[in-house]
Amino acid sequence: MKNICLVRLSAIGDVCNVTAVARSIKENHPNAKITWIIGKVESTLVKNIEDIEFIIFDKNKGIREYFNIYKKLKNRRYDVALLLHASVRANLISLMLRAPIKIGYDRQRARDLQWLISNRRISETSGKHVLEAMFDFLRLIDIKDNEPSWDLPLSSQNNSYVIPLLSKKKVNVVLSPFSSQRFHNFRNWNNGNYAKIIDYLIEKYNCKVFITGDNSDLVKKSGDELASLCKQKVVNLIGKTSLEDLVILIKNTNLVISPDSAAVHISVALDTPVIGLYASSNPKRTGPYKNEGLTVNAYPKACIKYFGKTEDNVTWGKRIRNRGVMNLITTDEVKEKIDFFFLENSF
Repeated sequence: MKNICLVRLSAIGDVCNVTAVARSIKENHPNAKITWIIGKVESTLVKNIEDIEFIIFDKNKGIREYFNIYKKLKNRRYDVALLLHASVRANLISLMLRAPIKIGYDRQRARDLQWLISNRRISETSGKHVLEAMFDFLRLIDIKDNEPSWDLPLSSQNNSYVIPLLSKKKVNVVLSPFSSQRFHNFRNWNNGNYAKIIDYLIEKYNCKVFITGDNSDLVKKSGDELASLCKQKVVNLIGKTSLEDLVILIKNTNLVISPDSAAVHISVALDTPVIGLYASSNPKRTGPYKNEGLTVNAYPKACIKYFGKTEDNVTWGKRIRNRGVMNLITTDEVKEKIDFFFLENSF
């Protein structure tokens, strides 16, 4: 195989996972040329990887962007295309690809008719993390089990304003409290609980705590409310960091705390310890990869409360779409994970 195309437009967590897939391809086929079709925002996370060509898809340009992508692809031929994203946008782009082998998801996961585009499919499986499912694509091109490696290169840290903010004497903690807003998808804990955790970190461990989030009015308002609830002083960076700044901040901090969000998966890719907060989804599937020791997992409790079933009897990957589900996570459970982190690490 000389030319391989990867299709994964979004989201940040999945882009982190595909980075590990791309690294594995390079490790096994060092002379292969890899092209990755990726979203504009997401591309800023991986743009510094030197041995991958990126074709940027800007969804904000609407339908004309599909014509732009078609112009870039029409004279290209690939030996194989890995269709790692099943969505309307990604599937339209996958249709444009000229490759004798197009590998997609199994029928159950091949959303929005992806199964009509692919001519090979990974096996239908249950009980796997999403990263492991992506590595199933590699087995169909004769790349056997590899330990994931991300090796996410950073932009120059000298150009980021966040570095001088970090304390040289205290333990730095990044709290990314607000997961992206999706319809009927409840992944955020309440601000009162977050405030108690921030105060606990500062009062017991003398940490310097940063809160981060995007530039939306809703998140900025929620961030201001959270800061006002804290007895101790927190550094509010919500709406003030680019994706590159966030990556640099996470790389240079000591600990990250977050619900299911980009911050969790960026932390994994950068090998930064992360306490993940999970109740509406199963962290064994979407949580920080191989980081169960620091993950707060209320999903089993949620399955019993809202489905009347144990976790093992619930369809793999099924989300719990109840507004109160994250309230099953207690502050004591999160404090336990914080104590465990400090017990395992000396500063």
